Amino acid sequence: MKKNLKIYWTLFKSTFYLSAFTFGGGFVIIPLMRKKFVEELGWIEEKEMLDLTAIAQSSPGAIAVNAAIIIGYRIGGIGGALISTLGTILPPFIILSVISFFYAEFRDNAIINALLKGMQAGVVAVIADVVINLGMGIVKERRISSLIIMIGAFVATFFLEVNIIIVILAAALIGLSAAYYRNKHNKDGDEI
Repeated sequence: MKKNLKIYWTLFKSTFYLSAFTFGGGFVIIPLMRKKFVEELGWIEEKEMLDLTAIAQSSPGAIAVNAAIIIGYRIGGIGGALISTLGTILPPFIILSVISFFYAEFRDNAIINALLKGMQAGVVAVIADVVINLGMGIVKERRISSLIIMIGAFVATFFLEVNIIIVILAAALIGLSAAYYRNKHNKDGDEI
């Protein structure tokens, strides 16, 4: 029982801290969650984190909350999912409550406006870091189907301007086909 409480407390503390000091949404919090739960705590493997991130991104809702639910469930079951979700949503709730109370003062404050402009530049850098790290994980995996999905989704989204729902459905179809083929024809699963 004490072990569960310690895990729940660490989950809550970690997600609360990450959510409180992360600006820019889910794409910014994902690499920080990776660093915390993969590198520091060692609770999740690198490959599994990639899979959990893909699920969080493809699920409806905020990516940060989706990731917190999935990681929390993976680590501590339903209780872990609830605790990590609470830790993720409390900081924005508190911050937005304070901001809405003092909205008129914040709206016209030049220092706050300059601070927010500076944060935008930092968010771009963090998102670029996420893309590079996740992309490198897929490249290191050396699975042809994953590379096709990654490159195809990038080209379809940014160059051909295909609707994101079509991209997600096509990626799911390619992934399911590759998994079916791998399970049926290749016991190792290394070539596709």
